[in-house]
Amino acid sequence: MTDSARAAQPSYVVLPREITDKPTVLAFLSSHFARIGESVWRQRIVDGKVHWQDGTLIGLASPYRPTARVYYYREVIEEAKVPFAERILFQDANIILAYKPHFLPVTPSGNYVNECLVHRLRRSTGIDTISPAHRLDRETAGVILMTVKPATRHQYHQLFVEGNIRKDYQALAKLTPALIAQYQRGQLDLPIHWTVKNRMQPSEPSFIMQVVPGEANTHSQISLVAIKGDIGLFHLSPITGKTHQLRVHMQSLGMPLLNDRFYPTLLPKGPDNFQQPLKLIAQRLAFIDPLTQVHHQIECDGVELNGG
Repeated sequence: MTDSARAAQPSYVVLPREITDKPTVLAFLSSHFARIGESVWRQRIVDGKVHWQDGTLIGLASPYRPTARVYYYREVIEEAKVPFAERILFQDANIILAYKPHFLPVTPSGNYVNECLVHRLRRSTGIDTISPAHRLDRETAGVILMTVKPATRHQYHQLFVEGNIRKDYQALAKLTPALIAQYQRGQLDLPIHWTVKNRMQPSEPSFIMQVVPGEANTHSQISLVAIKGDIGLFHLSPITGKTHQLRVHMQSLGMPLLNDRFYPTLLPKGPDNFQQPLKLIAQRLAFIDPLTQVHHQIECDGVELNGG
């Protein structure tokens, strides 16, 4: 089921200081968000859906103001409903540790404006300042750290920047022919460990990542811990946090994750198959709270090794 939808919470863009050839806000928005189109932005402004930070409406002729914030409400003609529920695993005055289901984006993106974890949590808790401290791919399920207070958000974000938080994932992938042959001969001793370090950068299209020559900017620890048939259960710990890092690292080992629509081959865009989620779960987060000094180790159910 799909419905026309407008975001309940506004998004914003900061008008860059270095831009000097856009006399009006409309001209900037039309150029910056070219895929949306000038006619759409013009209509949004006419309808009173674009405003400054203080709530003052922006008009068609409103002049460009470098460094000012422009607020707008994302809209989509149709918004798919994600039929899986989020759960709050821990909550105090500063943070929420939540379970994000497969297919649900963390924040508004693409064709999703209100079907996202942030909006669902804001609606269920009544706290409109909830914001993520890090990212999880829309296709990935698992534990995610959300902050409650803007004033303390930075301290929790720094946990990830400085590597002071442990992230443990579980995944399923089809084994390489060599590993399958070893396993069938009874010559495979588990667990098997890999340290993967390589250089990743955006590919084409830009939301796909690729491994390129050069100094490594990614690092993951990966272990094969169990096997059923030709499918392996993997424990993964990303040391760095690049987009799609674990998915690309598993592909680099010759074992792309089950039900991955991006790797090794980008499949045509289409509706989500809710019966075939990506077999990747952020199963555990462990850290010392920088404000309360409480040692958190929050986890959710992992993936089941049932052959896919």
